[in-house]
Amino acid sequence: MAYSLGRFTLHEIRDGTFALDGGAMFGIVPRTLWAQLNPPDERNRITLALRCLLIEDGKRRILVDDGIGDKWSAKDRDIYAIDQKQFDLDSELSKAGCSREQVTDVVLTHLHFDHAGGTTRRTPEGALELTFPRADFHVQRRNWEWALRPSDRDSRSYLAENFLPLERSDRLHLLDGEGQLVPGVDLVLAEGHTPGLQLIRVSDGSRCLVHCADLIPTSSHLKPHYLMGYDLEPLKTIEEKKVLLAEAIEEGWILYFEHDPKIAACTVTEREGQIAVDQVIPFS
Repeated sequence: MAYSLGRFTLHEIRDGTFALDGGAMFGIVPRTLWAQLNPPDERNRITLALRCLLIEDGKRRILVDDGIGDKWSAKDRDIYAIDQKQFDLDSELSKAGCSREQVTDVVLTHLHFDHAGGTTRRTPEGALELTFPRADFHVQRRNWEWALRPSDRDSRSYLAENFLPLERSDRLHLLDGEGQLVPGVDLVLAEGHTPGLQLIRVSDGSRCLVHCADLIPTSSHLKPHYLMGYDLEPLKTIEEKKVLLAEAIEEGWILYFEHDPKIAACTVTEREGQIAVDQVIPFS
């Protein structure tokens, strides 16, 4: 099932699930709190969705992020509990009546492996090739430059095999700050998680959906101080979340979660001083 927003048709596109350490996903929040909604496995990992977003307007097919990809070794698949048996990018695009060849634009919120891993694949000969042969790729310049020279803290999140082939193509568009991709689709910066993280805001003039990327990865992260240990500037993340959530509550925005294992999108409200899910929006 698709969601209509003015002239836009929005599709939830899943690339399976993976798992990360629960403590890393919630930083200083005690396990007794986060485990209530995100039960960990015997290795302390919690299940996370790999949820992309396809935006159609009759002319363009815009894919926001492209999943974790298929270039993983058996060892790494076990480490990250990568599971693409039920959902994968190609079958999900097919359900939406789309193929990789029909995608006109890929907006990468940032170049971490779970957001940009599907950008490339290996040929039978072992070479890397782009997986969307006709698409333009839109990345913030600050994130691209950071990905080429990441810090020791986040170097394992930026895998060159996922994005370097873009440099040799003529389809990489490096963006300098916020702006409009097409009328009704805006790119908004939020850099507490990593430099050059961009959120996608889709609006028909009266209603609005915001793809939250890793600013708010799941509905369990709606509380401003529920932060990932992966955030490079956690205090900045808190302030960015407060601004976004205040607008979302006041304007009735829909928030779209990339990693929530159960909820694709919802509106939010404030109850007893806490930000909470208001109405779950069905996407599938």
